[in-house]
Amino acid sequence: MNLLEVKNVKKYFATQKAVDDISFTIEKGSIFGLLGPNGAGKTSLLRMITGIFYQDSGEINFQGKPFRALEDAGNIGYMPEERGLYKKMKIGEQAIYLARLKGLSKTQATEKVKEWFAKFEMQSWWNKKVEDLSKGMSQKLQFVTTVLHEPSLIILDEPFSGLDPVNANLIKDEIFKLAKNGSTIIFSTHRMEQVEEICDHIILLNKGKKILDGTIKSVKQEFKENIYELGAATLAEHLMTHIFEVVKHQPDRILLKLMYDTTPNDVLQYFLHKNVAINSFNEVMPSLNDIFIRLVEGTDAARQFQQIS
Repeated sequence: MNLLEVKNVKKYFATQKAVDDISFTIEKGSIFGLLGPNGAGKTSLLRMITGIFYQDSGEINFQGKPFRALEDAGNIGYMPEERGLYKKMKIGEQAIYLARLKGLSKTQATEKVKEWFAKFEMQSWWNKKVEDLSKGMSQKLQFVTTVLHEPSLIILDEPFSGLDPVNANLIKDEIFKLAKNGSTIIFSTHRMEQVEEICDHIILLNKGKKILDGTIKSVKQEFKENIYELGAATLAEHLMTHIFEVVKHQPDRILLKLMYDTTPNDVLQYFLHKNVAINSFNEVMPSLNDIFIRLVEGTDAARQFQQIS
């Protein structure tokens, strides 16, 4: 079952096509990666999905019916990249207040906030103000206020920004638990390595257009280049053969690209025939970062991703 359907959505600002005829579906319980460089249209798309502003054309369906912001907002948790916490308000009071805005009673909100604060070891923060927190602490609080009302759809825009590795892993584990318990998650970022680890399905945006859509596995299969890594105790410096091309050579391993109709078994037979003791032999799949750079080669987006990686 699809929790969210986006059909031919467009949003223009003056002459800029922020979102240009984008369509995709998100299955219930999945972790969906929304990828692209700055200015790709990610934030504009998320703001339409949450009803902050409306599309110029196209359809957004939520839980099988047209999205209605007033009716459906309570079933969405949105953690924007630009954080929206009240700096002067005490943390415990603020979390309860935000939970009540999502429809929880005072008793329910207090119980949920205490439960999440204990889970994230935030109990001692209760009477602190947001302005007294570090960026990482604020990030944890923002995550808690986004998910504690148990929304059907959770939207996380750069959720790991400012977090140390321990707290990043803590939130990552909670993302997996939320999805396992039935929440659908949109994870928006330009950090491809995080997406490879977390997401089931992705779309890639560039300049307002969708340029890629599929599961992580299917996308990598589509863009693989028949490159393998072979490890052995010793490998000759010069390997002459018509069945593969050596891409990179090290004393104990090589990267090789299969030629023509060569199979991996042909390569193994070649080295066994030369009495090479093989330690490992694995296909090298392209990273999402490599795929994106290849798709937008020569553009500002490609340069941005090369700097990130």
